[in-house]
Amino acid sequence: MWEQRVTEVWGRLDELSEEDFRAAVDDAVRDAPEAVAVFERAGAFDSTGHPDQAVPLYREALDLGLTGERRRRAVIQMASSLRNLGQPEIAVELLAAEQDAGSDHLDDAVRAFLALALADVGREREAVSVALAALAPHLPRYQRSVGNYARALLD
Repeated sequence: MWEQRVTEVWGRLDELSEEDFRAAVDDAVRDAPEAVAVFERAGAFDSTGHPDQAVPLYREALDLGLTGERRRRAVIQMASSLRNLGQPEIAVELLAAEQDAGSDHLDDAVRAFLALALADVGREREAVSVALAALAPHLPRYQRSVGNYARALLD
């Protein structure tokens, strides 16, 4: 039941004020497991322009044992927030580790945010390589060529 409430509240993000949205998230997760509730609160702060308040909550959710897709989303979102807060080096570390932590439908999101963080730390060629490697499988043609060029950027 709380899952449905959370989904409904996120669907209203653009309709509510920042404060009302965060209050609605708090209400929606009242029966959720603690780690999930903290994660959703972090996302609410993040989505309303408060990455500084979101990062500690993402860390707390992960420390509480957040699992599954939400765990991976927490890492991605926290890394993005850290990048926005001027800490792209930490974002690179988190996302590089996440890239090696397994594979799922969020792989391209990990790579996209990793590419942004790499560019911010002055590793532009590596950033382009990561972005092209993520893009290549989605191309209707030239997948092999683009994949090879992505690897060649690192040579």
